[in-house]
Amino acid sequence: MILIVFDVDGTLVDSQHLIVAAQKEAFASVGLPAPSRERSLSVVGLSLPQAFTALVGADGPVVALSEAYKQAFGRLRAQAEIRETLFPGAAGLLARLNREPAVQLGIATGKSRRGVDHLLSLYGWEGWFSTVQTADDAPSKPHPAMLEQAMAETDAAPAGTIMIGDSTYDMVMARGAQVSALGVAWGYHTPEALRAAGAHAVMESFAELESALFARIAAA
Repeated sequence: MILIVFDVDGTLVDSQHLIVAAQKEAFASVGLPAPSRERSLSVVGLSLPQAFTALVGADGPVVALSEAYKQAFGRLRAQAEIRETLFPGAAGLLARLNREPAVQLGIATGKSRRGVDHLLSLYGWEGWFSTVQTADDAPSKPHPAMLEQAMAETDAAPAGTIMIGDSTYDMVMARGAQVSALGVAWGYHTPEALRAAGAHAVMESFAELESALFARIAAA
C-alpha cells in the first residue's frame, strides 16, 4: 500500500481570496493594519496561532486575531461572498487515486477539523481519506506529527508515504517524517522555496503530478 497525503489550501483548494479577506477583517478587529497579500499567503499552512505569531510576534494579539479570523472566515464562506474553489485537475486526480486498491489517501492541513469536514461534504469526498490530520489533532506544521500520526493510523511506512503540498512547511514536515516530499508550483510558495526546503521534486501541473504518482504506484 502507498499512502498519499495531500495538503489542502494552495494544493487542492484555491482559498487565497477567502484567507486574505478573513485576515483583513481580523486585523481590523484589533485595530492593526492588515499585512500585504504576499505576507498573508506566506503563512498559509501553519495552524492559526502559529500563523498569527509569525505575522505579529509572540507578544501580539495572537488569540484575538485567531478568534476573529475564524469568525470572519466562517461568515464569508457561509455567505458565499468569496469561494474556495478546487484547482483544475484536483477532483479528477483524487477520484482516480480513490479507485486504486493499492492507494490510501490522507490529508494533513492547518485547517480545523470543521473546515475539512465542510470541504469533504461539499465535494463528496466523505470516506475517501483513510486519515485526516488537522490543526485540532497535532502540532502545527512543519512539525512531523501530522504525518507520523497519519502513518500510524494507516499502518504505512515512511518509504511508502508521499506528502504533497505547496508550502515550505509541507516540505520540512515531510523531510522530518522521512517521507517523500512533492511540491506543487501552483500554490502560495515559490518552486525555488520548495526546493530549498527539501522538496524531492516540484510538480508544475496536475497532469505532471498524476504521472509521477501513477509511476510510483506501478513501481510498487
